[in-house]
Amino acid sequence: MEDYGISYWSSNDFFIDEGVVKINSGSKPALIKIVKDAREKGYKGPLLLRFPHLIAKQVDKLFYSFEKSMQEYKYEGKFHAVFPLKVNQMPHFVLPLMESSTHKSYGLEAGSKSELIVAMAYTNKNAPITVNGFKDKEMIHLGFIAANMGHSITLTIEGLNELETIIAVAKEMGKPYPNIGLRIRLHSTGTGVWAKSGGINSKFGLTSTELLEAISLLEKSKLLHKFTMIHFHIGSQISDISPLKKAIREVGNIYAELRKMGAKNLTSVNIGGGLAVEYTQHQGNYNCNYTLSEFSGDVVFSLKEIAKNKKEKEPDIFIESGRFISANHAVLVAPVLELFSQEYDEKALKLKEKNPPLIAEMLDLYQTVSEKNAIEYLHDSLDHMESLLTLFDLGYIDLQDRSNTEVLVHLIIKKVIKLLKHKNHNEIIRIQEQVQERYLLNCSFFQSLPDYWGLGQNFPVMPLDRLNKKPTRSASLWDITCDSDGEIAFDSTKPLYLHDVDVTKEEYFLGFFLVGAYQEVLGMRHNLFTHPTEFSVVLNDKGYEIVNLLEAQNVLDVLDDLDYDTKEIERRLKHRIDDSALLDEDRKKEILGQLYIMMSENGYLRTIRHGEKE
Repeated sequence: MEDYGISYWSSNDFFIDEGVVKINSGSKPALIKIVKDAREKGYKGPLLLRFPHLIAKQVDKLFYSFEKSMQEYKYEGKFHAVFPLKVNQMPHFVLPLMESSTHKSYGLEAGSKSELIVAMAYTNKNAPITVNGFKDKEMIHLGFIAANMGHSITLTIEGLNELETIIAVAKEMGKPYPNIGLRIRLHSTGTGVWAKSGGINSKFGLTSTELLEAISLLEKSKLLHKFTMIHFHIGSQISDISPLKKAIREVGNIYAELRKMGAKNLTSVNIGGGLAVEYTQHQGNYNCNYTLSEFSGDVVFSLKEIAKNKKEKEPDIFIESGRFISANHAVLVAPVLELFSQEYDEKALKLKEKNPPLIAEMLDLYQTVSEKNAIEYLHDSLDHMESLLTLFDLGYIDLQDRSNTEVLVHLIIKKVIKLLKHKNHNEIIRIQEQVQERYLLNCSFFQSLPDYWGLGQNFPVMPLDRLNKKPTRSASLWDITCDSDGEIAFDSTKPLYLHDVDVTKEEYFLGFFLVGAYQEVLGMRHNLFTHPTEFSVVLNDKGYEIVNLLEAQNVLDVLDDLDYDTKEIERRLKHRIDDSALLDEDRKKEILGQLYIMMSENGYLRTIRHGEKE
């Protein structure tokens, strides 16, 4: 059985049983059943499934790990966390997140005015708000308003000009003031794609010289008592624990030095985000070299040792990990529309009474291939195909010969794979790179998986059923956009194998997992494909309930969002139909009605299998 590395990436959230992927909670329903239930209700395109219980599970794991480490090392500081809204701002994620953390010191981090408004509205009472990123006077005013509402809010200073603006607003508005944090520009950096967000040349933070000047400004303005936090960030998805340990030592010493300089209300160290998620589904390609307990233990131990050596108070620890909290709660499910080689079957062969010798040889290869000679015959057929295509280019064979060539080589490929399906994949992987199957999916990678084509981020992908059958086709995945980058190509170092199914007779669905971080908020309307239909799945011991269903936008809504005048579009289309000399009046009414129906649906494809009703 192919398990698609589910033990590496799923954190026991999903498992395989009876050939299907199941959710490891409540009544443990099968994903394929949930998907088919939704499709029976008319939702035919790609689907995004949210699982609120997985949001709560991640929050609980984070707090449990840090609180356990604090108990183990007798740490005297407290643990707090905030979720950075930039990672996932969608209400059907944010609201369950806040609901599941009511009794924890878990709040929200904002990086814009809009995000700050969301944080002010939904952060639980007594939970923290942190504000990062560049801020103007209006945004700082919002921070003061939040403080007046009773929020425990910290404005993190990215530059001295922001501190000067805070001082000016404090004089205007008076107490209560928000807390003030200073982001430190460390020498330490992270690893991987996002390493540039840390280090001395990073976008944000104060140098040592600017840090000293900031303390001086706070003292002069009598706001030093509101300086409560220092903050650093060395990158998203920290794959190696060593850079973090180095950064903790650096920031811990800065914390102690600042307290010795008189910043006695400095009681918190914010270690930023970066807690990694394991995306791999292939052994040896791991994204993370540490566990959550190792991460929390190293942070707590390092800060305790520094505080002890410097004879200073052990700081409260803040963390802003968003990917770890949100990634696993969402699954994208895409129907397979077509396998491109399935058009090649014996019925497509139109052999002549006298065929070119190489085609006759290919026919013989197809008829006599066996397990013993399978690889040899496959090589021969590929060589013959190259020769025949050259002969076509030179004018020595005709289009029917070329068609027979293509059909025969695909028939041989499928027969060889069937003969060798019980063998280890490594024996045929090199051949499979050349003869991979193309699976056309009803989705847009630009919309739903932007980190794949933008950053090369891999996401675990697997069929939702047939998992008790060995997959035999090396797979490339194509989306329905008219862009060559809308492809997840077969990679022999991280191979994906799928089943050889006839999608004209049966449905086949692929699930993309761990897509809950960044993908929705970064997704673009390439080709004007919109957010897929989404819903939350609430589990219980008896089954599940589908809630918070949000349909994909229809064509007119998408155009309206782009500031097209949709009423004008409708008017112009009607006018052109009315002016058409090719149509009589009844036909004009019929076509106009069809057009209105199409504009009221979303832009994803609505293919119907044989025998299936609309």
